[in-house]
Amino acid sequence: MISLDFELHWGMRDKERPNGQIRSNLLGVRKAVPRMLDCFERYGVAATWATVGFLFARNQDELSAFCPAIRPAYENSQLAPWDEPVGLNELGDPLHYAPSLIDRISRRPRQEIATHTYSHYYCQEAGQTAASFDADLQSAVAIAARRGHSFRSIVFPRNQHNPAYADVLLRNGIVSYRGNARSWMYRGDLQTHRMARLVDSCGNLSGPNTIGWESLIEPETGLVNVPASFMLRPWSARLAGLRQRRIEQCLTHAARHGEIAHLWWHPHNFGSNTDRNIAMLNQILGHFERLRDQFGMESLTMLNVAERVGVAVPERRHAA
Repeated sequence: MISLDFELHWGMRDKERPNGQIRSNLLGVRKAVPRMLDCFERYGVAATWATVGFLFARNQDELSAFCPAIRPAYENSQLAPWDEPVGLNELGDPLHYAPSLIDRISRRPRQEIATHTYSHYYCQEAGQTAASFDADLQSAVAIAARRGHSFRSIVFPRNQHNPAYADVLLRNGIVSYRGNARSWMYRGDLQTHRMARLVDSCGNLSGPNTIGWESLIEPETGLVNVPASFMLRPWSARLAGLRQRRIEQCLTHAARHGEIAHLWWHPHNFGSNTDRNIAMLNQILGHFERLRDQFGMESLTMLNVAERVGVAVPERRHAA
């Protein structure tokens, strides 16, 4: 399984300015996404694109029109995106709009458009509530419906899953989400956690990080939780080989034991060094292809997994 956090500048606006060092990565998404899609299609690979709702807007008026009436009152005001300066449309501001890219993704086979909330909403930050999360998710659902999409899966921004919001997800048609990897190092963001994750991306500290099918459905909620296995980190001259081997070992373990390997990354991670990142992705997908031939390994979206385990999936609603 592959899931992508498609957010552009909305996912880092509290940390990075649009004209800062990250700009080249964000602009590079326009070339990286079609090349990723080519890789997926070449190897018959499905992917779930968890997309920030702002990116569906075609212009500034539409972006504002779909903003929720109830908004989170974050104690950290830097997290609130409502006053972020944006251009008039995608042509003038490719860092905050992406309807053409979403269209390109949705036209390719086996690509699921999922939600990353409307505003890159933070479900565990002080000042937000279930009511404001519900309003935000309704906005995401509404603007996607305008484009002919309906959501069944969610990736929580910064992986801030809030178990208390299960009913909100179900009311809005969501049946599956990407949970955090289950090792202790993936359950916090202290420096010790970050260092351990960095080491784990190159060598085996936490085990294979694959997921058994029997543990996917939450008995309390009925939601399908497919935890992440590993982030596919950007190409690095020193570490790329170690990271690739670690991921391939995860895939091999999943194929041999009939489990799930769940990889994720951001499209902007491929926005720089795109040739090298695409080459790395091709090698990993080539390894998957060999496992498919040898063990019958499959490629599934988050929605596919929910369907496979028998969760009732609401019928898709058509755009008005």
